[in-house]
Amino acid sequence: MEIKSKFDHFNFNVSDLDKSIKFYNDALNLVEQSRIVAKDGSFIIVYLTDKSTDFKLELTWLKDHPQKYDLGECEFHLCVRVENYDEVRKHHEEMGAVCYVNTDMGLYFIEDPDGYWIEVLEVK
Repeated sequence: MEIKSKFDHFNFNVSDLDKSIKFYNDALNLVEQSRIVAKDGSFIIVYLTDKSTDFKLELTWLKDHPQKYDLGECEFHLCVRVENYDEVRKHHEEMGAVCYVNTDMGLYFIEDPDGYWIEVLEVK
């Protein structure tokens, strides 16, 4: 049997939903596509989109988990490609979001308010 699948979304649990939405909008121009709010107020899920692909970043806020999440060794990351790499990197540096740079490989990472790392590469 051949299984056909495609990526749909990736989830980050966040401690401050509004702060995270603002970060992803300012840093990567991601915008809210949809939202699910639990009837009992126990969680909110927000899907962010880049407006050019079907892939979504899911931000999940849990009422009973206001502290930052323990990300362990943070040996995972999300990656985005940008067209105006140098301008975007300067913007991220001005935001104070750049946490790691590897100029030899042509990449850098930004860190969101909860400590998740996002790799930034140039569109080739």
